[in-house]
Amino acid sequence: MRIKLLIVSVLVVFSAGISFSMIVINNKNSSEMDLVAINDVVKTVEKNWGQVSEEIFQNSGIEQPFSIIDYSEKVIYQSSGNHFINLYEAIKKRDSIIDLKQNNQIVGKIIIHNNEEEIMEQMKSELVKSIGLILGLLMIISILYIVYIYKTLLKPFQQLKSFAVNVARGNLEMPLKMDKNNYFGAFTESFDILREELATARQKEYESNRSKKELVATLSHDIKTPVATIKAVSELMLMQAKDDKVIMQVNTIYTKAEQINLLITDMFHASLEELQQLKLTVSEVASEVLVDMIENVNYDHQIVYDSIPQCIILTDPVRMQQVIDNIISNSYKYAGTKIIINARINQGYLVLVIMDFGAGIYEEELPLVFNKYFRGQNVEGKNGSGLGLYISKYFMENMHGRISCYNRNDGFTVVLNIKLA
Repeated sequence: MRIKLLIVSVLVVFSAGISFSMIVINNKNSSEMDLVAINDVVKTVEKNWGQVSEEIFQNSGIEQPFSIIDYSEKVIYQSSGNHFINLYEAIKKRDSIIDLKQNNQIVGKIIIHNNEEEIMEQMKSELVKSIGLILGLLMIISILYIVYIYKTLLKPFQQLKSFAVNVARGNLEMPLKMDKNNYFGAFTESFDILREELATARQKEYESNRSKKELVATLSHDIKTPVATIKAVSELMLMQAKDDKVIMQVNTIYTKAEQINLLITDMFHASLEELQQLKLTVSEVASEVLVDMIENVNYDHQIVYDSIPQCIILTDPVRMQQVIDNIISNSYKYAGTKIIINARINQGYLVLVIMDFGAGIYEEELPLVFNKYFRGQNVEGKNGSGLGLYISKYFMENMHGRISCYNRNDGFTVVLNIKLA
């Protein structure tokens, strides 16, 4: 493209130069006198002196205007387009003056008008037109060349600049568009490949961090349940122990379990803030697994429960164990009474009703118990993070079930609706 524009520019200038040269040559040729024709006219006038008329000049061949005067500068004949003033003016204008003789005596003169000034004016006019045409063509070519340079050089660099700004700001979704005839095709393609690689690396890093956070959050919450069991068993042993040494050792176990619980709570709290969800794997299992889950937290034999109806339920056994642990642990912590669990099948759900006989919670706080970090006014300085019921609700809803709670006159009730397969 650039070579084509250069060739066109050269051809335009060359053509304009040739045109101007032809104008000069034509004007020069028109200004040159036909000496043979002039000599014939002189002979004809001398031959017909005294009888000079227009008829004798019909085939004269002289293109320039001319005048014939006698010895006293009186005009005898004057061709069309000519206006003789006097001999002085003719000499001043550089007209050609030829003597006319009769019997070797000068009887008059023929004055051939010199149109050099007209030719020069015409040449100047033609020159101005030619220069204007050349400049106009060169201007058009220059504009086209500038547009071409902008599209092929400047615009791609502006796109690269905008692309670099997006990459610097972390916006890796905007591709670098490439024109078909882009001279920097391979160059810009490398930049776009770099963007894609950065986006892939970022996604992998995000997934890796998310996996780590999920692992930390899952392990943190899973560890809290056995730690709570260790604390509860330690409290039971402290009430039953009589030997001072045993009491000191069990108290150490309880203190360390409490420290672990606080650390795990902080770790889980930080992970959950950044992680929006915990993974579940819902499958069809027999309802008998609920018996093992209840027995896992029935370490003080304070739980009384009916037989579980035999059915197939949709649940994640690990997450359901966490839900039951959270509810039973809250009853141990805040009620400290026996716990009764009833089970029945109702409208496509296996319903577990978990009842304790504590003071319950304030009625105005009931809508808030499943909120993240909420702790009621009945905590009385007891340790906790306010996440147990929040996570339990999240697990139940993602296992296609429900969880609810209410106060009774003689205690507090939590109801789990577990979806039947």
